[in-house]
Amino acid sequence: MWIDTHCHLDDAEFDADRDAVVARARAARVGMIVVPAVDAASFGPVRELAHRYSLAYALGIHPMRTDRSPDADLDVLRRALDEHHADPRLVAIGEIGLDHFVPGLDRERQTAFFVAQLELAAEFDLPVLLHLRRSIDSVLKELRKRRVPGGIAHAFNGSSQQAEVFVGLGFKLGFGGALTFDRALHIRRVAAAVPIEAIVMETDAPDIAPQWLYRTAAEREAGAAMRNVSAELPRIGVVLAGLRGIDAMVLETVTTANARAAMPKLGSLDPTDSA
Repeated sequence: MWIDTHCHLDDAEFDADRDAVVARARAARVGMIVVPAVDAASFGPVRELAHRYSLAYALGIHPMRTDRSPDADLDVLRRALDEHHADPRLVAIGEIGLDHFVPGLDRERQTAFFVAQLELAAEFDLPVLLHLRRSIDSVLKELRKRRVPGGIAHAFNGSSQQAEVFVGLGFKLGFGGALTFDRALHIRRVAAAVPIEAIVMETDAPDIAPQWLYRTAAEREAGAAMRNVSAELPRIGVVLAGLRGIDAMVLETVTTANARAAMPKLGSLDPTDSA
């Protein structure tokens, strides 16, 4: 069984065929999917989806949503954690972190939300799902100041040295469709070199489509779709296994164990159970 540790199944792109998307994932041996929230409005929907489909979820406020999230939403998050912390399907706080790629975002506000959510993670003893686009050193700076129960560096694209720091802090590294591109030499080198015990698999669906789904801007303007789905995870795994020179079944077994180590509550979930 594969575990997709990061999939935005609540995204509107799945509204027309969400049942089929989950069924395709299960047919492809993706037995568990973690659905992270991105803002307070998504707390209820991700929890409902996790229970409807026997999946897992995380609660948090994404750095790209902090500019439109009032301070009071941190209180909403605390109340949600208070109410649902015993829910076995609530496995992490996320997606949280910093984004220094998108222009115009208030970095100080991002940091304030990030720090507050790290403190909640420590208080509620939950791991975190970290967004760290162009912000790895800044994220690590905040992590070094306080101990949280580990988690996942989502869509990792840093250096081997930065990977080592995350692992030393108790984190796993999330890899997905980006490594399938022949020209993605840096991420392919890092994904091939980091300890296999540090790797978890993810799609970030509907985003970060693998190379075989990618469409050029002209093709997209003409209506060609490039939506990523969890069912693509095993094929992404085959690519990573090839880069590492190992059998894909070995990668499947190890990364599933890694995901459960990163988010211990996953270990109590049976994907065949009805919620």
